[in-house]
Amino acid sequence: MGDTGMTGRRGRETLPPRSWDHAAQALRDDGVVFLPGALGLADLHALEGAFAASVADPSPKAVRFYPQEDATFFEDTGQRLLPVVRETGIDATVAALWGEADMWYLGEQLFLKEGGHSRRTPWHQDTSYLRMMGTQLVACWISLDPLPKTHCLEFVRGSHRGTLYNGSAFAADDDTAPLYKQSLLPRLPDIQNRRDDFDIVSWDVAPGDMIVFHLGILHGGAGTVPGMRRRTLSLRFLGPDVAFDGRPRDEVGAQEGNDAALATIYAGLKHGDPFHRALGAKI
Repeated sequence: MGDTGMTGRRGRETLPPRSWDHAAQALRDDGVVFLPGALGLADLHALEGAFAASVADPSPKAVRFYPQEDATFFEDTGQRLLPVVRETGIDATVAALWGEADMWYLGEQLFLKEGGHSRRTPWHQDTSYLRMMGTQLVACWISLDPLPKTHCLEFVRGSHRGTLYNGSAFAADDDTAPLYKQSLLPRLPDIQNRRDDFDIVSWDVAPGDMIVFHLGILHGGAGTVPGMRRRTLSLRFLGPDVAFDGRPRDEVGAQEGNDAALATIYAGLKHGDPFHRALGAKI
């Protein structure tokens, strides 16, 4: 994560006009805000090129979920898209929402669903897999394909301020199967089969729209049907108020999922320590 300095960031005045105070309040209260028309045509071309390059040359972290199914459900992660994040002004959008210039790029997740009936992304909280807590902890979710709300990412409004649940193990037969087998964290509720019990929000999205959400909000993604393609990016950022969450995820201290992948940057941090100490230069 190299030091790119602050000189290349767009100012708020270069972003599409909107009520930033209202958007920031929605993000704080609801844990998610929809920003239509956040990206221009050149920005979309840059993101599409970066997405295609990553799919053509996946990182060693790339995985295909549920390979027994006929559809592709592909994920790749890394920090290769930082130059595109700056070029497209996505970092400036986050700064406008926070009213805070200092931030760190945690990295990207790229998802591709196509080719048949792809199952849902299970309901989960990203903070179940990470060791981070704070208000300035968000993902910018962008679809490169038009999606009706029935196929968009969905959110349980306000749940970022509630219970931290065990992570989903992404089991083929049970979306609530726990990631941490001996954890004190409660098991995920069966949101999909009890949808009326939750305040679920989603939107019809077009290329250029952006959804920004707190990583602690409960969210899940719809599947796809034959003839449909869903290319999405989730770009993660954290700010100065984010601290290391040292509370154990598993009673036996097992390192699983992203917890293991990020264990090297956890080294030496104590509960409550500013997380950016582990990340080096801000963007």
